Amino acid sequence: METVLIQKGRYDEDEIRPLVFEMLESLGRGLFSPGMRVLVKPNLLMAAGPEEGIVTHPLVVRAVVSYLLAREVRVQLSDSPAVGPFARVLRRTGYTAALEGLDVEVRPFEKTRSVDVGPPFGRIEVAADAVDADAVVNLAKVKTHTQMLLTLGVKNLFGCVVGLAKPQWHLRCGIDRDQFARLLVAVYRTVAPCLTLVDGIIALEGQGPGRGGTPRPLGIVAAGRSAPAVDAVLCRLLGLDPTQLATHRAAEEGGLLPPEIRVRGDFHVVDDFVLPRMAPATFGPPTVSRFMRRHVLQKPVVDTVRCRQCGQCEKYCPAGAIAEAPRGVRFDYERCIRCYCCVEICPHGALQTLEPLAGRLLHRLSNLRARRD
Repeated sequence: METVLIQKGRYDEDEIRPLVFEMLESLGRGLFSPGMRVLVKPNLLMAAGPEEGIVTHPLVVRAVVSYLLAREVRVQLSDSPAVGPFARVLRRTGYTAALEGLDVEVRPFEKTRSVDVGPPFGRIEVAADAVDADAVVNLAKVKTHTQMLLTLGVKNLFGCVVGLAKPQWHLRCGIDRDQFARLLVAVYRTVAPCLTLVDGIIALEGQGPGRGGTPRPLGIVAAGRSAPAVDAVLCRLLGLDPTQLATHRAAEEGGLLPPEIRVRGDFHVVDDFVLPRMAPATFGPPTVSRFMRRHVLQKPVVDTVRCRQCGQCEKYCPAGAIAEAPRGVRFDYERCIRCYCCVEICPHGALQTLEPLAGRLLHRLSNLRARRD
């Protein structure tokens, strides 16, 4: 049986520190020992003030880091913001001031490690710091998300996918919300945080997860060892059937949901939380998304000389994106999820992957910028 704690709180250091210490002490017994390398992964989406409800509040982060330092572990705090230089994000969110005086290493995710997460995604690049840490503490935020309904504990780990890989994965899975949820769960399983704490003291409702949303005081902090369990409890607290959340369905499908969840603390249903108007699960406006899928994102292509039109790729394609053509086969790149199962199973070696010229140029520009930074 998994335990999820719900506690009332407010953003006052004298109040939030003992609250967080009590929650983590209750959940974290036996998890941390002196000398361990512990990664703290907050939600640092962008350079937004803590009062906007977009990032994990700096006082919550300070309290968690302080608890870990008291356990004599080595603490690193990292994320890969979607918008803005990391140093600016730290200043604007209040993290620079909040972490002053604490012996914590703060740096963005940069290096990646290729990890096989299984079919249909295969190998994905995940932040090396997250994969190599002895333990990961996941500090999420209660926010709406116009593509995925809510961004809670499981989705917060998508920040361990670094830089341009984020929009590329959005595009690979974007037309299929459940497929993208499976990717999020695969990343969660790979990073395997030992604790998840979700800041809902000020949440974000409406058209989140950015400035399109509206800050909403909920006055709660939730925590547990299992992020899918925490997410399920928060769904119910917000008046939702957890199965409405795609990541919940994917976690259940993957066997990650505990059979029983015990809730301890101040659980009160919020029956007027404003959910988002759901948009297509793609990255950016439709015109931009279509352009990137066709001209930027890597894709499978056919060598018409080798192709024997045996039909194996069409039969195997999980997205139904392949059809027979007069010569070779034809790909519907709007439907293609870039799982590359077709490339893997082609008995004639007629299929391969191709990164379009625009995609190669973007990668070169990104690498040049990373080296300058």
